[in-house]
Amino acid sequence: MFLGTPTLFPAQGFDPVKDAHDLRKAMKGFGTDENALINIICRRTNEQRQEIQRQYKTHFGKDLIEDIKSETSGNFEKLLVGLLQPIVDYYCAELNDAMAGIGTDEEVLIEILCTLSNMEIYTIKNQYLRLYGAHLESELKSETSGNFKRLLTSLCTAARDESGRIDPDQAKDDARELLKAGELRVGTDESMFNMILCQRNYAQLKMIFQEYEGMTGHSLEKAIKKEFSGDIMEGLIAIFRCVTNKADYFASRLHKAMAGIGTNDTQLIRVIITRCEIDMSDIKVAFERLYGKSLKSWIKGDTSGHYKHALYALVGEQRSS
Repeated sequence: MFLGTPTLFPAQGFDPVKDAHDLRKAMKGFGTDENALINIICRRTNEQRQEIQRQYKTHFGKDLIEDIKSETSGNFEKLLVGLLQPIVDYYCAELNDAMAGIGTDEEVLIEILCTLSNMEIYTIKNQYLRLYGAHLESELKSETSGNFKRLLTSLCTAARDESGRIDPDQAKDDARELLKAGELRVGTDESMFNMILCQRNYAQLKMIFQEYEGMTGHSLEKAIKKEFSGDIMEGLIAIFRCVTNKADYFASRLHKAMAGIGTNDTQLIRVIITRCEIDMSDIKVAFERLYGKSLKSWIKGDTSGHYKHALYALVGEQRSS
């Protein structure tokens, strides 16, 4: 598996007791020292933040997240609270929010379920049940329909082959099957796309995609766009892009969050929180290559104040005015 380069690393000489005391000092009395909050919370890994929270509760008998909520507001608050949640709980909350109320935010379901490993999905499923008293799979089924529902159900079983073994003959066969299921017939046999894209390992899929392109002269992504529409198309494309270049996929998610009028801060925050300890450095390189300007310059144009500086810290950028 490709190992990415993060922008956030474990703090050296980590002292959770000192951090807890410094955070308390930053919020005590009148006013809040937001820079102190950023320097601690945005420069520690998720694991280190959990330890700080335990010490905070032990020393002051108070809940750090509750204190942060009462001392900050808006996107800055949303970001800090997200960072303080254990990462699995954060994913669960994002999935739950995407399905709560009227309508469903399918893009969030795609971004999370189409990009994680079996173990990650399995852990999220178990924790979702503990936190919300409901099975993630049943929730997904009740919130989605048709081919898209089947795609998410397949991903939710977390049964993708992760051996990394490749079989060139099988790749040729699968490429032919995809061709027969899509471009060579009237209508589309979505179940074949579903099976292959949800079961094969990433290295094998890469080979299948190359074979497909060799046979047809165009990418499977182009075929998916022609054969499918709506959420199922978006889901299959997300899997295709994660296999071919995961950093490009997440760069496009960041771009989409900030492009056009207004900013989708929830999406911006989620991608940065979930990728900063994994591959945000690669995503920054991909972003600049794809969009011609640095991620920092986009964040600068779309955010402001403490929120902006907190995002800078997470994506490994120096603070500028």
